[in-house]
Amino acid sequence: MNRSSNSSFRSFLITIGPGLLVAATGVGAGDLATAAFTGNKLGVTILWVVLLGASLKFVLNEGLARWQLATGQTLLEGAVIRLGPVISFIFLPYLLLWSFFVGSALMSACGVAMHAIVPIFDQASQGKIFFGIIHSLIGVMLVLVGGFVLFEKIMNACIIFMFFCVLLTAVIICENWGDVVTGLLIPRIPQIGSGGLGWTIALMGGVGGTLTVLCYGYWMREKERTEVSELGTCRIDLGFAYVATAIFGISMVIIGSTIQVEGTGAGLIVDLADKLEGSLGSVGRWTFLIGAWGAIFSSLLGVWQSVPYIFADFWDLIQARDRDSTYATEVDTKSLPYRGYLFAIAIVPMVGLFFSFKQVQKVYAIFGAMFMPFLAVVLLILNGRSVWVGPHRNRVITVIALVVILAVFVFFGYLQLRQKLGI
Repeated sequence: MNRSSNSSFRSFLITIGPGLLVAATGVGAGDLATAAFTGNKLGVTILWVVLLGASLKFVLNEGLARWQLATGQTLLEGAVIRLGPVISFIFLPYLLLWSFFVGSALMSACGVAMHAIVPIFDQASQGKIFFGIIHSLIGVMLVLVGGFVLFEKIMNACIIFMFFCVLLTAVIICENWGDVVTGLLIPRIPQIGSGGLGWTIALMGGVGGTLTVLCYGYWMREKERTEVSELGTCRIDLGFAYVATAIFGISMVIIGSTIQVEGTGAGLIVDLADKLEGSLGSVGRWTFLIGAWGAIFSSLLGVWQSVPYIFADFWDLIQARDRDSTYATEVDTKSLPYRGYLFAIAIVPMVGLFFSFKQVQKVYAIFGAMFMPFLAVVLLILNGRSVWVGPHRNRVITVIALVVILAVFVFFGYLQLRQKLGI
């Protein structure tokens, strides 16, 4: 009986493995902070937005998986080959900017969180720099030494641990479960005329990842999912991923709604942990803080392992001048493009630990705000033609969902740009 149960559990973990990676990579300090701050501003009335945001990200990732299984090409390969060189001109600047700023933010967040756990420096800024660099180097070592197998095991352990810590904190601190149920089921936007709409859209956009959505296709290849018959498995896998992501978001909104918080990013998470000590004691503070650290470090590790896939795939695409519509290749994790980009994303953004690049961040905001609608447009085009995907083209309900994503995230991007550029 025990052997059978263990075998079934291992089989389940294999099925949802890539989905766990999606959830662990997509939940970072910024997402946790946005959810907590939105909960603080708008309360649990806004919980339905977390469910909607997770559902929209599921639609995007399901479309990516459907394209890859139907054609054998990653979505990036399909976009570059089918839609022309303009995709390359748009994508490469975005990838480079995203890598720098997200890499720097993840190092900073890991440094801040670890300094709160191990405060061995007199100044928090020193702890941020030291621990941020250490986390980055550890991430490189884990990716190089252990490969995908070790990476998957560490990520699974991180997400299970942080899931337990954050969810347990929310369950203990929740003041009114009736309001939580109402917030999940009844769509309302409080303070809509005084910033409520902006925070609502921000919360929706903060559920899950952005560029890391593309990484699912490479993890599918690592798990040798290549047949269209495995689409059902991918849907189960992704469903679990975004249910877990939604639970994280809901838990953070609940926690944020109970305590006055200030700041941004990892600083807000640390401030939240300190204030939880008043109601939950030191055990509660440490449980939440370590769980939040696990979420941030797993996000860093996921980005370090997966984003080099994207660059290496893109590099192969632009080098293959004689490529045709049947182009598809495996990414070699020992190749110079993969390892070179791994070292680049782990080292170059360290500069951001010492300086502020406000003007460059504005340029990044312009590119970053448009990625999700860009992805929606690509899926509408690529999965909209039977000649490319056969019977697996978009259904009417999928088209509607993608159009909603396009509209929502264009508006979200507009709000972001107004805030960043001071329009």
